[in-house]
Amino acid sequence: RWLYGNQLCSLYAFCGVLFGICSLSTLTLLSTVCCLKICFPAYGNRLRRKQGAILIACAWTYAALFACSPLAHWGEYGEEPYGTACCVDWFSSNGDAVAMSYTVVLFVFCFLLPCGVIVTSYSLILVTVTESSRAVAKH
Repeated sequence: RWLYGNQLCSLYAFCGVLFGICSLSTLTLLSTVCCLKICFPAYGNRLRRKQGAILIACAWTYAALFACSPLAHWGEYGEEPYGTACCVDWFSSNGDAVAMSYTVVLFVFCFLLPCGVIVTSYSLILVTVTESSRAVAKH
């Protein structure tokens, strides 16, 4: 069971959500930058260190927005079903419309959207590489 009280439970869950969403956001940005560099070099070659720093700051801000939401009472943090760790309280959305809206927004913007961008980016890279290899084979 969770031994450290509600405040540490919220802190533990906050860190898990913050670092998890930031990780997925960073991977999403990385796939997008790779796609730009490979598929659209006219745009991709314009990216510099300053833009990279801005993108990383955006990933952290994006993650912080969703991680801070339960602390502002949009959604909730609580113990996991087995009670050994803490995370987003998924079961609170069963009876609370506000918690349900947080869960839906979290699913769409922190799972579906990033995964869709990653799949699209790497699919475009695969198509570009395949077309390039075909063009080289013709010569």
